[in-house]
Amino acid sequence: MRIWVLLALCAVTILLLVSLAFDQARRERESLEEITHRVFLDIEIDGQRAGRIVIGLYGKVVPKTVENFRALCTGEKGKGTTAKDLHYKGTPFHRIIPGFVIQGGDIVFGDGRGSESIYGGTFPDENFKLKHSSAGVVSMANSGPDSNGSQFFITTVKASWLDGQHVVFGRVIQGMDTVYAVEGGAGTYSGKPRKKVKIIDSGVIPISKWEDES
Repeated sequence: MRIWVLLALCAVTILLLVSLAFDQARRERESLEEITHRVFLDIEIDGQRAGRIVIGLYGKVVPKTVENFRALCTGEKGKGTTAKDLHYKGTPFHRIIPGFVIQGGDIVFGDGRGSESIYGGTFPDENFKLKHSSAGVVSMANSGPDSNGSQFFITTVKASWLDGQHVVFGRVIQGMDTVYAVEGGAGTYSGKPRKKVKIIDSGVIPISKWEDES
């Protein structure tokens, strides 16, 4: 009888330990995924308003990468080393591949050849703690390790093969319908858009307005 009591106590203890471990992992994940800023991109396709994409940024995990994207959304840094505005407003999505990503942010040439950060040129990969775990992940486009500038992409599927190669810094919290409209309306398997997709405005949403955007 005592053996069965001991076995039962062991089983309960194991269940409690497993539960505590899962709870700690959940809290750590939620801490990593805490949104510190919200920004918006207003999109048009061939001159027609398509909608707004609202992106939550993970400033506690990748603060330097987030600050770069946030400032490029507002345009507050003025002109860069190429004499172009450090601002996403007016720039296109130049690479759109159905079932993969929509990519934009070339503030230099607008076709994927250029990329400049607010820090001047490019900057190193901050970390790879966040993953390309679902559609709507926002991540830095690059030309190899430590080459982050202004270009970014939004996934339209889970893309775990990009983990460890591109720095994830945000996720779409509103406007995935607009992302899919861009993907379906302008995407090609070569990546060259069949329609002109442009960011007609961009900026930061103050915390005081977050409830209005929910």
